[in-house]
Amino acid sequence: MYDDHYGLTGRPFQLTPDPKFWFDTATHRKAMAYLGYGLSQGEGFVVITGDPGVGKTTLMGHLLGEIDRERLNVIKIVSSQLRPEDLLRLVCSGLDVDAANASKAAMLATIEKGLHNVARSGRRTLLVVDEAQALPIESLEELRMLSNFQAGGYPLLQIFLLGQPEFRLTLADTRLEQLRQRVIAMHHLEPMEADEVEPYLIHRLSCVGWRGKPRFTNDAVAAMYRWSNGSPRLLNQLASRVLLFGAVEHIETFGEAELATVIADLHGDTPVSAQTPLAEPEPLELQQIAPMAMGTPSPSTPADPMPLRAAAPIAGDDLSQRVARLEQQLKDQDEALRRVLTLLVDWVEAGETGRRPDLSALRGNAA
Repeated sequence: MYDDHYGLTGRPFQLTPDPKFWFDTATHRKAMAYLGYGLSQGEGFVVITGDPGVGKTTLMGHLLGEIDRERLNVIKIVSSQLRPEDLLRLVCSGLDVDAANASKAAMLATIEKGLHNVARSGRRTLLVVDEAQALPIESLEELRMLSNFQAGGYPLLQIFLLGQPEFRLTLADTRLEQLRQRVIAMHHLEPMEADEVEPYLIHRLSCVGWRGKPRFTNDAVAAMYRWSNGSPRLLNQLASRVLLFGAVEHIETFGEAELATVIADLHGDTPVSAQTPLAEPEPLELQQIAPMAMGTPSPSTPADPMPLRAAAPIAGDDLSQRVARLEQQLKDQDEALRRVLTLLVDWVEAGETGRRPDLSALRGNAA
């Protein structure tokens, strides 16, 4: 709808990754440099991580669009908690070899033979695994074993791993020590900087025949950066909704006010009432903490539990009085807890300065 309204030849802010909209931010340039270095080495692992929506898939699409497919055979896998055997079957499929009903040993032999065939044709094989954070440890170890295949001292397979930030924690697992030793380059994609947002918007609009309409004021661009925090996917989501709003309302120049309207509409898509509120802590926790810090028996020597008794009916006035007493009790407990925390701070400072903490306030309350 909005592309027709603004005379565009396509949708500039679609959420589906499309390499033709590639935009060279500082962090993406650095990632491309690491990937290029990895390809020049022709061995080992290259790891690219980043939050969802920062452009990992677009980055890889851009890289694969730049390489010479006559010299490189690319196998791309999107991970979904693949077991080692399933992973091997996908690699076999990428090598155009049949692995139906084959055992793991047979698949490994078939993969090695397939890699040799690709090498004899004058090409190298690159395996790209997206969403690598979903792979079990055993499957990652299987990838390491695949990287061992060689011919005449030259590796037959190179592997690029793309994953979300938690994948770095996975790689820190002691069971992956040998894989970590084979990582030759690693980069974490960051969101774009504030001064990159306007060039990004202009670039994507220009890819679909933009002729100056729509326009965004500086305040509007700043509001878009604040809302998206520089995430390309969130920027696309917001910009798409802004253009749709502009097409409906016949707006050609967007300022901060128009952005505020669209952002409020986006927030309204996820009602706050749908979120589960956090439970309030039970007052009993305060009753346990305060006396414990004031020298009463510790949890290792618990007191006998208070017996339960049936609740009697409570008159309206009597209930109000009891609620008032409970509120006062909670206030007293809160004050006691604050004094205990103050005493703890004094103890810490006493350990650093050698002075004794003042216990008089606490003794007065314990008396």
